Amino acid sequence: MPSRRDSIRMTEAEMWDYIAERKNAHLATINRDGSPHLTTLWFALVDGDIVLETFRKSQKVKNLERDARLSLMFESGTEYQQLRGVVIHARAELHNEVATVHRLHKEVLRRNSPEIGEELIEQASAGMAPKKTAIVVRPEKIISWDHSKLDVSY
Repeated sequence: MPSRRDSIRMTEAEMWDYIAERKNAHLATINRDGSPHLTTLWFALVDGDIVLETFRKSQKVKNLERDARLSLMFESGTEYQQLRGVVIHARAELHNEVATVHRLHKEVLRRNSPEIGEELIEQASAGMAPKKTAIVVRPEKIISWDHSKLDVSY
């Protein structure tokens, strides 16, 4: 008989579909004192990778430069039987080259603000890319749950 944990795990396809439906990723990095630094960022899926972008001088980038380990969480639901989510433990691949940042930053903007149009996305990204870092997430362990798969209610 499968364990309760096994019964709520998402399949690989379900997990990536679920992530694609989310707008925000909750990002945890490790502060110098070992405490977690938690924030929320927009993201994009680019060539099968999760990509984030943020200001180069931000605390999260300083943390990742010192220790590349990170965790991402995507979650939803307000009632027990609706709870769904994915946690990814990973390492960050940081990119500061303006051309690379510009390309990846445009993908994040395009995914999250399509209403502003391509011309404004291009202009906004071109102006901000020199001050930004792109973060490509390299997963090491993935945990998922979908309580709607349970045949119980609380």
